[in-house]
Amino acid sequence: MTDLRKRYIEDLELRNYSPKTVTRYVECVARFARHFGKSPTLLGPEEVRAYQLHLIHETHLSWSTFNQTVCALRFLYRQSLQQNWMIPFLPFPRKPKKLPTVISAEEVSRLLAAVPDLKMRTLLATLYATGLRISEALHLEVRDVDSARRQILVRDGKGQKDRWVLLSPRLLEYLRLYWKHYHPTTVLFPAPHANKPLRPDAVQRVCRRAAQAAGLRKHVTPHVLCHCFATHLMEANVNLRTIQMLLGHRSLTTTHRYTHVSQAALAATTSPLDLLPPAEKERS
Repeated sequence: MTDLRKRYIEDLELRNYSPKTVTRYVECVARFARHFGKSPTLLGPEEVRAYQLHLIHETHLSWSTFNQTVCALRFLYRQSLQQNWMIPFLPFPRKPKKLPTVISAEEVSRLLAAVPDLKMRTLLATLYATGLRISEALHLEVRDVDSARRQILVRDGKGQKDRWVLLSPRLLEYLRLYWKHYHPTTVLFPAPHANKPLRPDAVQRVCRRAAQAAGLRKHVTPHVLCHCFATHLMEANVNLRTIQMLLGHRSLTTTHRYTHVSQAALAATTSPLDLLPPAEKERS
């Protein structure tokens, strides 16, 4: 390990970045250095600009991956190399404003019914009932389920913060039935033959197969269930601030996007065309 990489990792850890973020940032900087075959200490604004254009035009990275690369390089030059003059050469890209994929409550019911495995069905039901992200749900422990208070504790969740989420009566039934069959001791949803969490890709495969079996045409992932949780609460007139707290969003603006996918609001709106008086030909 080079001195620069060691210092970079230490700087990230000192600022309490999660282990996953540390790993991804290091990979981003390493790819940047490999592209030019030089240490980042020898690379300047022209190389940074050329690399960004390379990512856009040749590798066609997603916005989130491109943005993560920018964040990793900005941290490198600002914190580890103390070269603040480089920051203007690393602007953040504009985020595309895409609406989240959402399926109806009836489709969620069909999706869950199409999952034959009790553990996976309970896990997907948990995602929909609580709005948890897949990583948060997979790291739940048995002790986090507070049946008396009807709450679930999410440890070190979004933004590395703890928060409480809903434990609905129906989800509690799911969890009790699941516990009777599997008797998890520490991790709530452990991998087979191991007391460690299931792999996210295993859950994604199950979700994809269930969506196909249920005849759903949309691309359904575990995170879609999180979007459904927020949107369906919005349609049930739950306070936006409450939904923000349940999802662990730092900004209300992030939560507000679910107002744009609420089908109930659209269905209740009358088109101005329907308010026009009928024309002579229509009367006859």
